[in-house]
Amino acid sequence: MKVLKLFGILFFCGLLSPSQEVLSGLSCAVSPRAMQNVLSDAIIHSGLIHQHLQGLVVPNIMGEGSQLSSPTSITDLHLIKVRVPRLSVVLLPGIGVQLTIGAKLQLRGNCLVGLLSELIDILVEVNITANIKCTNFESGTFQVVTEDCLCILGAIKIKVLSGLLTLSVNELVLRQLTATLPALLCPVVDIVMNLVNIHLLSTLNAVIPVGTAGTIHYQLASIPYTSGKFLGLDLDGVVKQVGGSTIPHDSSPSALPPLMDRLLLLVMRQSFLNAVLSLLLQLPPQTFPCTPDVFSGAGRLREAVWTIAPAGCSACSGTSPLSIKLVLRGNPLILLEENKASVKLSVLIQLFGNHLDGSILNFLLLKADLALNVRVSIVGGRLMLQLALGSTSLSLESSDVGISDISTLKPHCSNLLVETFMPAINGALSMGIPLPKVLRIPLVNVDFQIKAGLIVFLV
Repeated sequence: MKVLKLFGILFFCGLLSPSQEVLSGLSCAVSPRAMQNVLSDAIIHSGLIHQHLQGLVVPNIMGEGSQLSSPTSITDLHLIKVRVPRLSVVLLPGIGVQLTIGAKLQLRGNCLVGLLSELIDILVEVNITANIKCTNFESGTFQVVTEDCLCILGAIKIKVLSGLLTLSVNELVLRQLTATLPALLCPVVDIVMNLVNIHLLSTLNAVIPVGTAGTIHYQLASIPYTSGKFLGLDLDGVVKQVGGSTIPHDSSPSALPPLMDRLLLLVMRQSFLNAVLSLLLQLPPQTFPCTPDVFSGAGRLREAVWTIAPAGCSACSGTSPLSIKLVLRGNPLILLEENKASVKLSVLIQLFGNHLDGSILNFLLLKADLALNVRVSIVGGRLMLQLALGSTSLSLESSDVGISDISTLKPHCSNLLVETFMPAINGALSMGIPLPKVLRIPLVNVDFQIKAGLIVFLV
């Protein structure tokens, strides 16, 4: 027998237009197919609906009888099995999610018809519709309210051990169940949807550590909205350093790209990425001797420096061998363009020696403005960024010994940065940027697109 549909539920969460531009750090578009998987897992596969239907007891069914039929009583009628539950989802533009679950309820009790007492099994197909509205949005959460719950019974099959069952008993059961089941099943729908709401909100509101540097607090920024093609979610990403200070980021408005036939689209904005990079790339200064065991081009760099030093540099004598200090200057800046990601940052390069009295002689203080190429990937639910040196612009900040022409130092300094500074940068980024586990949709087989101001991830 064809199974009727149970629990046609309307999620009225769509308070925003799907084309509305937002100012959050991240945005998501969830397909109907993904929502079907998510809600199937949360309601059916988890056993939640079964758990809250277990123990369902139906009021006794009593019939007084007539000249043509005996008095009938059906007692201790309870649910013993939920058969073949299935779920489907349709997104309703501007309204929400239409959720449909098909199932059969198998009830069992004791039946007394006249003087004959025996077990009775009732298999009933039910159709329940309810409006589930999202209300009271505050601080990343909202409440769900069940309204207008309607219960419609479909086909009923009744079996007794003797096989003797009158038409009047069938009519009595249908009439009584139609009157009593809505009051029993609608509260179950309300309980289940509130539990599902709590379960799914926990995936959108989470504080995730970023190594020892700090945390990212992901939080729902507004009530979800729907179009006919996706459920939209906007998330704030609050980036905090250890100690609690927040790294601010501004977002410019942007519309979501097309979801196409994917399960999930996740958009991360450039300003949010810059805040996270500032958290990750808090590098301590690097100081090391200019020797080949640290930097393979140390000898060539020393020769280049002595070549451009003024002739007869009296201050250069009586100092220790050349040392190098690298200091990250300012915050890194990621730039997202069509099909291209790059990072710009500045490094101070100090070449110095120590006098016998311990004082420092600054041969050169250089500023290197770097353009770094970015390779993007997703590993274990984290956004991984690997940087490689693209170009270097070198300028002179100061020199205690009167060096003014540094044009010959650029290739040596570039090699120095590739061997010493870039490994430190990539080491700091190796922990990755933790992504929100949106509705617990697995981030597997992820493709990405780089657009102006955005990285788009497609699952």
